[in-house]
Amino acid sequence: MRAAINHFEPYSGASTLQNQVNRLFNQAFGNSPDKASITTWAPAVDIYETEQQLVVKADLPDVRSEDLDIRVENNILTIRGDRKFEKKVDDKNYLRVERTYGSFSRSFSLANTVNSEAIKADYKNGVLTLTIRKREEAKPKQIKVNSGTPAVAAAAAGR
Repeated sequence: MRAAINHFEPYSGASTLQNQVNRLFNQAFGNSPDKASITTWAPAVDIYETEQQLVVKADLPDVRSEDLDIRVENNILTIRGDRKFEKKVDDKNYLRVERTYGSFSRSFSLANTVNSEAIKADYKNGVLTLTIRKREEAKPKQIKVNSGTPAVAAAAAGR
């Protein structure tokens, strides 16, 4: 007969204690278990720049495009939206809810080099991509260098 091996897990009781404390506060303040597990969130965002534009990419899984509000005011780009918790199954059947739900808002200052009137928004596979064109005067310009000899350049200048 084999002896059972017990794994020592020093923090195994911590989650139980945390659950008990959460339950105590929820009962005292009248919060339902649904609301306790649904917290605010902020989507992850990548921002990069090319010679022609500024690109903002935001991960927004399970957010419907009609639940998005994108605005530019005073050179501040704001992305707002809402990811709703859809109860497709009974609350008792959930074993774990780790994803966060609810309203979100992210704001970013835009440089004067971008044209806030020329923003293109695409939403595909849960990723919002905002493309903001740069102003013409902000785009890099290449300056051609004349390769004439100094004597030829002076003669051309009338010296």
